[in-house]
Amino acid sequence: MSTFLVDQETMESMLTNQGTNLWHLSFEHPVLLVFLRHFGCTFCREALSDIAKIKPRIESKGIGVVFVHMTENKIADRYFQRYELPGAVHISDPECDYYAKFGLVKGNFTQLYGLQSWIRGFQSSVIEGNGAGFRQIGDGFQMPGVFVIHEGKIKDAFIHRLSHDRPDYESLVLNCCEIK
Repeated sequence: MSTFLVDQETMESMLTNQGTNLWHLSFEHPVLLVFLRHFGCTFCREALSDIAKIKPRIESKGIGVVFVHMTENKIADRYFQRYELPGAVHISDPECDYYAKFGLVKGNFTQLYGLQSWIRGFQSSVIEGNGAGFRQIGDGFQMPGVFVIHEGKIKDAFIHRLSHDRPDYESLVLNCCEIK
């Protein structure tokens, strides 16, 4: 993991749909912060499905899950409901400012549309049933990433090199934080 810092001011400005900010949440409990691709993306849907399956186990360990997305909260809530994540805590970032502050870049053609992405896209959308999204809801070039934040510090991260990378969310959180 490359080491970098995200300042307190940035984390305090990251307000959730519930009116709290990331900085304070990270002092209440470790946070799995998931920056999503746009909601029309098959791999974004895959991430939501993967997290829905493990969220109860993660939360039972005292870890909160917070999503960052590129649309308005009302639209995001519909996707979270659809993927069995009702009441999801999330942060709207339509300008991708927070993505950039966490070091997440715009993808190039190979990262987004290379042959392996097409193969994984077929697997995810058809075989695993995540569906193919044809409507882009957010910046289609924005790469995703996942961070574990505790007490205002990034404890671990998974920075996607390719749009179809599939992080092991559970290992990220369970291996890096002392959980109560």
